[in-house]
Amino acid sequence: MNTSVGATAPPRSASGGSLAGARRVTATVFAAQGVAVAAVSTTVPAVASRLGLSSLAMTALTIALTLAAGAGSFAGLAAVRRSGPVTVMRAAVLTAAATLLSVAWAPGPATASAAYVLFGLALGAIDVSVNTRAATVERHYGRSILSSFYAAWSAAGVAAALLTAGASRLGWPVQYVLTAHAVLVALLALTVRPHALTPVPSSPSDRPAPDDEIPGRRVWARLVPFGVVLLVAYVVDSAVSAWSTAYLHQTLAASMATAPLAYAAYQAGTVTGRAGADVMVRRVGPVAVVRAAALLTAVALAGLAVAPSWPYAVVAACCAGLGVAALIPLCVAAAGRLRPGAPETVLARLNVFNYVGVLVGAGASGGLGATGHFRIAYAIPAALAVALVATARFFRPTAPPAACVDYPPPGLGPRPPMAEDGGRRP
Repeated sequence: MNTSVGATAPPRSASGGSLAGARRVTATVFAAQGVAVAAVSTTVPAVASRLGLSSLAMTALTIALTLAAGAGSFAGLAAVRRSGPVTVMRAAVLTAAATLLSVAWAPGPATASAAYVLFGLALGAIDVSVNTRAATVERHYGRSILSSFYAAWSAAGVAAALLTAGASRLGWPVQYVLTAHAVLVALLALTVRPHALTPVPSSPSDRPAPDDEIPGRRVWARLVPFGVVLLVAYVVDSAVSAWSTAYLHQTLAASMATAPLAYAAYQAGTVTGRAGADVMVRRVGPVAVVRAAALLTAVALAGLAVAPSWPYAVVAACCAGLGVAALIPLCVAAAGRLRPGAPETVLARLNVFNYVGVLVGAGASGGLGATGHFRIAYAIPAALAVALVATARFFRPTAPPAACVDYPPPGLGPRPPMAEDGGRRP
């Protein structure tokens, strides 16, 4: 692990303004993605009603979107290598805004299905590009800041869910609701600007072993523990995000205006958790944070499963968000440090676990919900969250050898300079 865990070193960039700007832009893209995901998640019942789609059909669309996001992640990896993460971030967010408009005004199920798939491709490209940029910015700061980016994601999700709830209460049709979300996402995308970052010398504790410089089985083996945690975290995240609105509406008899409040509460919990996660990691270490987060998530999901009415479910969803908040950014940060010279390669692989988790969570929850068993859909992830306690030890920082000196490994030479948009110059 590198100095981002437990470190208090000052930013290691030659230009503080560029570094602050890069951080601000990265947070903006996280926020744009949060709005886009919330827009899709909180309008599931309304879109299904407008197009006459059954719960099983919407589950199939969610699965198709997730598979497309997995493909978009690897397409985004290729684009990041060619054009740099900033260019890919901007293009992918604008594409997401366009597809939200397409879903809003789709004349039929076929057009809406195609729009959902395109949205998934854009979502995957945003994932790999923005996490690559975030990992680079964190290395320049020299301390844990990744949770703050995810806090921006969650805060934007809360705002978007409240927008959906407020617009529904005013009687807006779903077309207008999704259009408002699309405009907001597009405006955020237009604020994205490149900021040059100077190369950061590798420290002894975050430099990978020489035989890990080429991706292979060793990288996969070291990635698996973090991938398992990420998979379960996204099972939980997708079960709450994608279907809590439907759960409140169908099982707990909440109105269409009230049902999105569970999503908003969940994201509010993640904002709170992520706002303090970096401080807690520096204070008590990542192992303790992972254990506490896993246990809280399990208890909250159990509460969500047995909630007697929608207000209890809203509170439980908030606690679930508070618990799962730190797990995803800790996994991304730990994985990015496996190959700090090329984090996009590892993060694209990590996204495999991400989308498998989303696929399992959304597919299983939607399938169980379609048969009237939403409560079971939240009880199962509660058991999985308990199992994460055993994986916490893999997040323990590794101490560098005492005699290790911070020089580039023989034969590798200096790292190539960063282009202005964040890509590597030849």
